[in-house]
Amino acid sequence: MEAARLATVDDVASLARLAEQAVAEQATDRGGAVWAQRETRPLPADDSLRAALADPRQLVVAGTIDDVVIGYGAVRLERLRNDELLAVITDLFVEPEARAVGVGEAVVAMILDWAGAQGCMGVDALALPGNRDTKNFFETFGFTARALVVHRRLAPAADRVSG
Repeated sequence: MEAARLATVDDVASLARLAEQAVAEQATDRGGAVWAQRETRPLPADDSLRAALADPRQLVVAGTIDDVVIGYGAVRLERLRNDELLAVITDLFVEPEARAVGVGEAVVAMILDWAGAQGCMGVDALALPGNRDTKNFFETFGFTARALVVHRRLAPAADRVSG
């Protein structure tokens, strides 16, 4: 049976493996190269996951099927300039073979409940351009686009001339 629960230190190895899978799966997609270097958890993820588990401003959720961790999500609180709290989903991944059975839904539901209990005014999440499955998944929870990030690639550093 699919479920979500608070992740524990005992889950770190499984969660770190999933974090690596998440980056590998999307790093070559449109927008993925910069995303992998800017928005993702640093790899290997063990230390940052342990830190997140110990931080009361963050929540790490393990998604399970029959008590086996096959997905995870993480969210952090961000205080806005007007002093409101925004929850930012930093990680969300379910093993491909276990998608569309309710694990991701259980993880996001737990994140949304936590964000509401923290008094957040909203929740942000990121979907790479062209990743319709992720966009559609978030839309089932009422997420809508709030901003679009545009990017222009320049020559690699080795090819730039400094003056």
